[in-house]
Amino acid sequence: MIDKTVHDLDALIAQIPNGATIMLGGFGLCGIPEHCIAALARSGVKDLVCISNNAGVDDFGIGILLKNRQVRKMISSYVGENKEFERQLLSGELEVELIPQGTLAERIRAGGAGIPAFFTPAGVGTEVAEGKEVREFDGKLYLMERWLRADYALVKAWKGDTMGNLIYRGTARNFNPMMAAAGKITIAEVEELVPAGELDPNEIHTPGIYVQHIYHGKHYEKRIERRTVRPRNA
Repeated sequence: MIDKTVHDLDALIAQIPNGATIMLGGFGLCGIPEHCIAALARSGVKDLVCISNNAGVDDFGIGILLKNRQVRKMISSYVGENKEFERQLLSGELEVELIPQGTLAERIRAGGAGIPAFFTPAGVGTEVAEGKEVREFDGKLYLMERWLRADYALVKAWKGDTMGNLIYRGTARNFNPMMAAAGKITIAEVEELVPAGELDPNEIHTPGIYVQHIYHGKHYEKRIERRTVRPRNA
């Protein structure tokens, strides 16, 4: 059986060239590929086009890459937790394409499914529609959106096997499965790595056919953007 296990993540990430388009899984800080992002920061790669639901926070996730000035363009849905992102956007230092969240998800899914375009009502009559084709179907206007694909997809799963089959846990699944399918080269990091054949096929979310490399990560921080607690009783 093919063993896709990677032992030196830094050496693998160092192969990503300047100017590459990269998808990064996660929602907020949930399910982000922590170790891959850290390796990207260490590699010094620049001019990246990053496709991600959000931009992390100032000192964690994609926020580290923004702080290092390694990102040329962000294609995202929500970026409200990152002050450095806001600064770079307002100063014109960073290109940004903001996309309705459902449209972003579908564009990525379409990229993995080999569907070059689709029509959606989201964004019709707004700035999102500028320069895009609009058609009428059954009396309603729809906007044509193109697929999204990437040179590399960096994803995070709970458990995987050496053949690259992946299982996600809870809401940490989010954008990871669709991005795994939409990347030309997909690098997955997992909390648990087992030998091929040990995963129940009925529980696999991403088949190994979509994954080229798998890395067994350890000591995940799993930060929370905003920790909210009830006040203590007097």
